[in-house]
Amino acid sequence: MTKLKKKSSTPETLSLFDYLKKVETLSSQTTQPVKGSLDIDAELRAAISEDIKHAVVSCTGRELSRYEVAAKMSELVGHEITKSQLDNWSAESHEKHRFPSQYLPAFVIATGGQRRTFEVLSRRSGLFALPGPEALRAEIHRIDEDIKRKKSEKFKREIFLKEIEGNGH
Repeated sequence: MTKLKKKSSTPETLSLFDYLKKVETLSSQTTQPVKGSLDIDAELRAAISEDIKHAVVSCTGRELSRYEVAAKMSELVGHEITKSQLDNWSAESHEKHRFPSQYLPAFVIATGGQRRTFEVLSRRSGLFALPGPEALRAEIHRIDEDIKRKKSEKFKREIFLKEIEGNGH
């Protein structure tokens, strides 16, 4: 009996090349939207939640809390944005609380470059944007840090293996 692969309930952040392939496919679909199909409230709230959930410090990859995201956004826009506001913008039960589009740049930066929220808006508008040089540099830095961490883990295991093999003889 074959095992079915479990699909992740959270969309993964795409690489630049995967993103370009996806955009090409989406942009080739030129049908007119069906009435009511652009009511993206639930999709947008889910994207906001996922971006907050995966928020990281760009250069280190350290996870951020909702409080930290709100504080960073506040710093970037020049007035207070609270954790409670983030909660309201992402909660399905708070239909009257809408995410202000003028906060999107600060939100993307504050979440360490998370793009789900932006992609919902751009995809549904038939548009796309590429990450800027700083976003690409941050992504490259994260990859380099992952490689260093993996090499360190591998080295530790190799030492441990030598110790085990050395003690067994």
